[in-house]
Amino acid sequence: MSYPPHPSYPPGPGAVAPLTAYPQPIPPPPGHAVLVVSVNRGPYLVPAPATSKFKIDGRTVPIPGEGTWHVAVPAGPHDVRYTDFIGIPVITTALVAQPGAAHHLSFRFGGWRNRVHDGHGTDVTRFGMWSNYSILLVTLAVVGVLCCGGFGLVAALSGTS
Repeated sequence: MSYPPHPSYPPGPGAVAPLTAYPQPIPPPPGHAVLVVSVNRGPYLVPAPATSKFKIDGRTVPIPGEGTWHVAVPAGPHDVRYTDFIGIPVITTALVAQPGAAHHLSFRFGGWRNRVHDGHGTDVTRFGMWSNYSILLVTLAVVGVLCCGGFGLVAALSGTS
């Protein structure tokens, strides 16, 4: 499903560096678009943006933390993702940036799954890893079954001899 591009920002003073995050709206350089990236902290003790890396087409864009950030990108298709500290994708999406337009992406680190939504609220996640809490819950359940099942099996075998 395709949506029309968002209206462009009014021209402003100063030069804007592509693939640099700004905390305020920026005018896109000629032939570029602006990604308006919103990031929540997630339900984690340490905020997800503090431990993750934001990448556009494999290049890291330093986003200092949660909030809304504005990033100038060249017009055209882009692979946008958050990765963990060792580079494993946590949330990925793709978009085609229209020159002079603002494209909104909202990265939501949740209690169950990590998702990304566009400016219309549509889920545009290509890949969303389970949250750390979900992975921990499943791991504890598997370890619990293996440990308790292992002890039960040993007890059953030793009791029948």
